[in-house]
Amino acid sequence: MGEGKRERGELAGTHPPLPNPSPTRGEGLWRWRSVWGRCPRWLKVMLLALVVVFALDRAFPLPPPGGAASQSLLVVARDGTPLRAFPGRDHVWRHPVALDQVSPRYLEALLGYEDRWFRWHPGVNPLALGRAGWQWLWHGRVVSGGSTLTMQVARILEPTPRTLVGKARQMLRALQLELHYSKDEILALYVNYAPMGGVLEGVEAASRGYLGKPASSLSYADAALLAVLPQAPSRLRPDRQPAAARAARDKVLERMRGVWRDADVDDAFDEPVIAQSLRQPLLAPLLAERLRKDAKGAARLDTTIDAATQETLELLLTSRLGALPPRVSMAALVVDNKTLEVRAYAGSADFADSGRFAFVDMVRAPRSPGSTLKPFLYGLALDEGLIHSESLLADVPQSFGGYQPGNFQQSFHGPVSVAEALVKSLNVPAVEVLDRLGPPRFVAALRRGGLKLDFPTGEQPNLSVILGGAATTLEQLVGAYTAFARAGMSGQPRYRPDDPLREQRMMSAGAAFIIRDILESGGEAGGLGGRTLQQRPGVRRGVAWKTGTSFGFRDAWAVGAADAYTVGVWVGRPDGTPNPGFFGANVAAPLLIDIFTAIDKAPPAPRIAPPEVTQATICWPLGLRFDPAEAALCHRRAVAWLLHDTAPPTFPDRLRGGEPRYAYEVDAVSGLRVSAECREGIQKRPRLRIAAARWPAALEPWLLPDLKAKAEPPAWDARCPSAPDPAGGLRIVGIRNGEIIQRPRPDQPAVIRLELRGGRAQGGEVYWLINGRLAARQAARQPFIRRLEAAGRVDITVMDDFGRYDRVSVSAR
Repeated sequence: MGEGKRERGELAGTHPPLPNPSPTRGEGLWRWRSVWGRCPRWLKVMLLALVVVFALDRAFPLPPPGGAASQSLLVVARDGTPLRAFPGRDHVWRHPVALDQVSPRYLEALLGYEDRWFRWHPGVNPLALGRAGWQWLWHGRVVSGGSTLTMQVARILEPTPRTLVGKARQMLRALQLELHYSKDEILALYVNYAPMGGVLEGVEAASRGYLGKPASSLSYADAALLAVLPQAPSRLRPDRQPAAARAARDKVLERMRGVWRDADVDDAFDEPVIAQSLRQPLLAPLLAERLRKDAKGAARLDTTIDAATQETLELLLTSRLGALPPRVSMAALVVDNKTLEVRAYAGSADFADSGRFAFVDMVRAPRSPGSTLKPFLYGLALDEGLIHSESLLADVPQSFGGYQPGNFQQSFHGPVSVAEALVKSLNVPAVEVLDRLGPPRFVAALRRGGLKLDFPTGEQPNLSVILGGAATTLEQLVGAYTAFARAGMSGQPRYRPDDPLREQRMMSAGAAFIIRDILESGGEAGGLGGRTLQQRPGVRRGVAWKTGTSFGFRDAWAVGAADAYTVGVWVGRPDGTPNPGFFGANVAAPLLIDIFTAIDKAPPAPRIAPPEVTQATICWPLGLRFDPAEAALCHRRAVAWLLHDTAPPTFPDRLRGGEPRYAYEVDAVSGLRVSAECREGIQKRPRLRIAAARWPAALEPWLLPDLKAKAEPPAWDARCPSAPDPAGGLRIVGIRNGEIIQRPRPDQPAVIRLELRGGRAQGGEVYWLINGRLAARQAARQPFIRRLEAAGRVDITVMDDFGRYDRVSVSAR
């Protein structure tokens, strides 16, 4: 009895039970068989079916959507307009589109006509198959199809023969599709891959190809037409068989009564079927080719291009082809200043003209920028405190360590301001400023601002860089010019919506404001500050632009910034062959003006100078603020833009040492100049001490009579030894000032032969100028011979590298 209780206590759990030993492999298999044997037969059938389905699905996977189409690519504008289509290996055009980008009318017509039970069946509709089979048996021909949309997608992914075996395989694939995809995903496959006739597949490709509109804008008639088109793509092509296409469309419209309003259906019946001829989209082709390399298998690439702006740009370029010599190309780039997104891109003049190097993308090609870097030079010099907008510069023949630049027109203007030098694109003043700033420093500042310059191997930055002695691209140049519309911040142009925003500080906001105002107004500070505005010809207020021409007329440039856009234009031969007579102002600038006129209709917004920008009256030759107490030192006044309220002085004289301020004495009675060296008779007379300002020695020959009278002290008193002649001993002989030169005959020009005299005139080189234009640079000992072709006044000037000069004026009759 006690043993029994003990056994029962153990069984009741009084003591912990011993762990069960792990079943052997044979015991586990026996248990599974036991469980399987107790399962109902229907469950066994279902489980076996699932295993078979899974095995078949793994053994026969679905083909990838599109098959060979996975290699096709469509590049589209920001609104979805196709720019260029790159077909796959099957040479078919597909325009990928999401369901929410397709008109609901099309989806209604598609489901209402093709498969109204699409949302409910598992991929195969037995009722539809039964109806189609009965009609086939009764009529002896196919009256209606039994294929669902899912079955049609299966046939698109894996074409099958139109046999019972092929239909069975199609049905199995349809079931397989329903296992792997949602209803919307299946519908999206049909919308994008349904055959639409010719090389078109998908509703978006058909809508744009035949109807010239996106699938989101389909009318009721359009929707019905495109819904029925895949039934017989070749027989119903609206561009070739409009009557058959209309009949099929009307059949769909009739069936849509009850889904659509009768009034809408009736109106749709009245619409004719008019389709345009198929043509490959070809906008911004070189940009599409460029982006294609980074597609990484994508079927569609969205860009920032505005289709209307792109088309306008290409039309403007095409309209100029007739005026260009053979093999000359053009390139242009339009950038939105707010987002840095590229709105239009033309890498060549005509993509269809191989004779003009159609496939060479000149937006990306390194070329000499000519004078287009000058605005950045003056802007950076402003930031460095070297200049203000009216600083005095010398546009005269000068030598900078052996480098002797000349102007494009081979003429010189004498004393000029920074603003005038920039607007007229004068070379010598730009080199003078760069010499003060330093070429390496300038190039480094440009690089920090995003503008990289390329130099020949082994070459270092030098003074020629400001005149085009380096290379850059139109893309980088336009990105840099955006700084003038973006408070000094330049940026890298963006071609795709997901491209990151990359911007750098090119110059201060104040410097960018001043340079932009100079380029907009033509050099006058009155655009915002009160002086008379002198607009540059052909451009409305609001566009700050600059031209450039590379050495040998190889490249003609024009780049401009406005409130909304920055635009760059390049004209030339991609192979670098010179084009004599083609320069920025006469070739590229007119095109730039037309582009702005066509794409930017908004009036310029009023601009307010940044707090660090002020205006003040400054004086030449010292370059400082006007001081009423020193009015005698102010030979000419000008209103200047100042940065940080600073008026830097004129650069030190390169040719003559000493301070720009000096003083001299005059006789209080006669007003003639005197000094302590004068004879005793005049030393006791009352004298006045006069403060004076010197002009740079290189500019003295260029002073007009009114300035010369203010700049030069009065003549010496006869009783005083005279100071050295300001001409430094140089004297022109062979002709007298004011002489009249007679022509031998009316048809024969006069010839003059001039020589130099003076103690130091016989060594080195001198410059001969006729009416301010450089006529010759030759040895001082060599006679200067000139034919006077035209009648009238002729001003002849000679000067050397030390600022010594002489000038005579004659008349030819």
